[in-house]
Amino acid sequence: MGHLDHATFGWLTPALSYAMACIGAALGLSCTVRALETTGRSRRNWLITAASAIGSGIWTMHFIAMLGFGVTGTEIRYDVPLTLLSLLGAMVVVGGGVFAVGYSRDRTRALLLGGFATGLGVASMHYLGMAALRLHGTIHYDPLRVALSVAIAVAAATAALWAALNIKSSRAVALASLVMGAAVSSMHYTGMLAVSVQVAPSGRELPGATTMEFIFPLAVGLGSYLFLTSAFVALSPTARERAAYVFAERTAAPTETGSSAAAHEFTERGPVFRARRGDVREHDAPPATTP
Repeated sequence: MGHLDHATFGWLTPALSYAMACIGAALGLSCTVRALETTGRSRRNWLITAASAIGSGIWTMHFIAMLGFGVTGTEIRYDVPLTLLSLLGAMVVVGGGVFAVGYSRDRTRALLLGGFATGLGVASMHYLGMAALRLHGTIHYDPLRVALSVAIAVAAATAALWAALNIKSSRAVALASLVMGAAVSSMHYTGMLAVSVQVAPSGRELPGATTMEFIFPLAVGLGSYLFLTSAFVALSPTARERAAYVFAERTAAPTETGSSAAAHEFTERGPVFRARRGDVREHDAPPATTP
């Protein structure tokens, strides 16, 4: 039985993976909140962005955490097509849950179905990513801990979607993303505690790519995407902010119009006033006297 190390780099990979999970959750929740405030094509685009953000954040969290995973007695490589499939699957399944919440009229039913689908998306991404591992040996899973990890994923996803439906302020979204990031990270490490490896030493070369050859560059790329998308969302005004801006413009417009009209009237009537003042001066002036 090979010894498993889940933090070969210390607290660096767990802390960084948690941060990425929080960023993905915050971005996904913010996009979902904006989607529920709009209609038509705008809602669809926001929901697509939310699904890609949550899926990318969870995937990046998983594989950054996997950078710190090691097994004594064997090296680890990753099957590239399966790894990409885990990313695509996470986005698609999470997208199904997000769209269910975005377009369903029955919010309670949509929340339950969406949370279940999104949680399964998180779990399927995790275990599909684990299936992409290539090592000298056999991987075994504890069924009870696997079931617990799936339950944590579903609960976390349902709580996140509930937050998207009921929370509007930015502070509440930030707090909800911290909770969801903790739940997703807990799901990951619960699933990893379900893993045991029976090492079978071999001299043959493992297929696939190492973490530094494939996983690390892709994780950095997705992390950059999340940061750039976060900046875009932060600069995009919400429906309340747009309404407040329009209200402020309409409130200030009559005052500005009144001031402009008064200034225009003063300009136009200025010569008349001056003429009248001149008439008065000529009328009131004493007659000229001859010496």
